[in-house]
Amino acid sequence: MNKTAQLRNQCGFTLIEIMVVIVIIALMGGIVGPAIFSKVQQAEETRVAQDIRAIENALKLYRLDNFDYPGQSDGLDALMTEPASARNWRGPYLENVPVDPWDQTYRYAYPGTHGKEVEVFTFGRDNQQGGEGSDADWGSWNVDQ
Repeated sequence: MNKTAQLRNQCGFTLIEIMVVIVIIALMGGIVGPAIFSKVQQAEETRVAQDIRAIENALKLYRLDNFDYPGQSDGLDALMTEPASARNWRGPYLENVPVDPWDQTYRYAYPGTHGKEVEVFTFGRDNQQGGEGSDADWGSWNVDQ
């Protein structure tokens, strides 16, 4: 047999070799995939907690200057632009209100409905009340849990 014939017989992979590689890749994806997705949800929750704490701190500074929190109608915009109801506004208290990991604006409730005087919250990825995982509601009442 000449060298050309030997090379032609040795080129390429068999179907079984390709299938073994595909099965190994699928098994690795099945093991690694869930771990990666749980880290994504953990990162979303961490970011929401940090954003809410930053907004709450700005609200506390507003309250120190104006002797009360912004009204519900003024909302979080009162931290960046002086509202008519402010008595001693020394802001801006925030450069801009952060958006949650799903590009929704944070919501504001004064008075709060979950046992806090003032609440900052998001409805999660689905932007609807209730849900689990990334669709869960996160607010100043549960970010420390």
